[in-house]
Amino acid sequence: MADGFDLGTPPQPASAEGYRVLARKYRPRTFSELIGQEPMVRTLGNAIARDRLAHAFLMTGVRGVGKTSTARLIAKALNCIGPDGQGGPTIDPCGVCEPCRAIAEGRHIDVIEMDAASHTGVDDVREIIEASRYAAVSARFKIYIVDEVHMLSKNAFNALLKTLEEPPAHVKFLFATTEVNKVPITVLSRCQRFDLRRIPADRLAEHFANVCELEGVTAEPEALALIARAAEGSARDGLSILDQAIAHAGLDGGGVAADAVRTMLGLSDRGAVRDLFAMLLAGDSAGALGSLRRQYDYGVDPVSVLRALLETVHGVTLTKVGAPDDPAQPLEERAARAEWAEKLSFPVLHRLWQLVLKGHDEVAQAALPIEAAEMALLRIIHASQLPDPGELARRLAEGGGMVAAAPSASAAPAAPAAPAPAPAPVSLLPERFEDMVELLDQAGHLALAARLRNGARVVRYAPPDLVLSGSRPMVADTVTDLVVALKGLTKAQWRIIFEDVPGTPTLKEQDDAAEEAKRLAAWDSPLVRAAREAFPEVELVEWPGKRSKA
Repeated sequence: MADGFDLGTPPQPASAEGYRVLARKYRPRTFSELIGQEPMVRTLGNAIARDRLAHAFLMTGVRGVGKTSTARLIAKALNCIGPDGQGGPTIDPCGVCEPCRAIAEGRHIDVIEMDAASHTGVDDVREIIEASRYAAVSARFKIYIVDEVHMLSKNAFNALLKTLEEPPAHVKFLFATTEVNKVPITVLSRCQRFDLRRIPADRLAEHFANVCELEGVTAEPEALALIARAAEGSARDGLSILDQAIAHAGLDGGGVAADAVRTMLGLSDRGAVRDLFAMLLAGDSAGALGSLRRQYDYGVDPVSVLRALLETVHGVTLTKVGAPDDPAQPLEERAARAEWAEKLSFPVLHRLWQLVLKGHDEVAQAALPIEAAEMALLRIIHASQLPDPGELARRLAEGGGMVAAAPSASAAPAAPAAPAPAPAPVSLLPERFEDMVELLDQAGHLALAARLRNGARVVRYAPPDLVLSGSRPMVADTVTDLVVALKGLTKAQWRIIFEDVPGTPTLKEQDDAAEEAKRLAAWDSPLVRAAREAFPEVELVEWPGKRSKA
């Protein structure tokens, strides 16, 4: 009161509760709300029912699957006393007793949460060790929740080992990490480990639909499916995207639309991707480039287009092998993939995968992404006109479109097969040096035949005379062994001498030269030339089969 006037109570600002993002607002409060982790919940329920509780738990998995939420739920389950205050540990905490409410609100004195990313040292762990000696103040168990435990230093882990292995009966440790490979094996061996799974896209879409209903927001099923796929198994990531999509929708009452989500995420329209994929298979260069440019003009990243094509090829391949349909996929997408799966062979699908994958990597690193994407599509179109590798090998084997291989010195018509290793009459002396070596080979003189094939350079062959080049040294007893062997086989006295002249290449060198000529001829054939243009990094390897000695 001033000068006799009562001004009343001064106006107070409205105490509106701040907005909570969906990822926090819809954090699981009970195990029944923890989606996608049923095996872990069942194991924990059995352990609690049988009073077989471990002293340390380790939750691992990708971001946003519920590791920290699970740790808090375990803390509630172990410390719940029920609405009447007489309950014990349970897999279904009541949520109304003081321990449950205090843990949910993050204010329970006996449930200590620590972020290992900001408390990495041995001194931080020493505080835990010292405090763990004292009994819980008001709860059944004193619980330490350590998030991102892999961030602890080596010394901190070592300091924790003894207490972790033999903790007081009233203490439980709950660890969470996204990188379990960085946790020492000595720590892992002292914990009961739970690997939290990625949440399936259909379960996420269903969860997001429930959230939209609770928020009073309408959303197209395809929009929720897009968000679920973009979340990659993470409920938190998906709810963050959904939060953004709701804000993107505005106040016009239209709700969350699939087209708006695609624009927001920079995704390629599935219908446009199906049309583009069909154009690639049909070899429609102009149509494919036009489709790519239209998506680019709409703001779609070229890398996203290639990624969508990769998903399409992968989906068609899974359909072809009989994998179950993805419930999150629209009916039009499933029908198109089923049709392509019937028409495309596995070699074609594998080749498409490699081509699109190569294009994706090139576009991701290119200075000119849209131009690189166009070149990648043209390469795919050109390659679609080529036969698959199996057909290519068949044509090469049949000589289709091939340039004839250059003949080698040893490519004359083969002599009739030599008879069994019986002595040959003088009138049937081997006509060629190659035939003589073959006769020795068939008669069992394998080492001698190998020495001649790999090391003998012929100056003149006029059986029973043989002149070899002295420029290539041979094993000392080769001539003696050869004369004896040939006399036994042909009943003729052979004369073998050396002259200091180069002579012809050895049979081994001739065969190698013939093979190289065949390889070069195949490499330069029209069919392979086309394959080289489509696959710049292709290499020609020797196809299976026995090398001809003709």
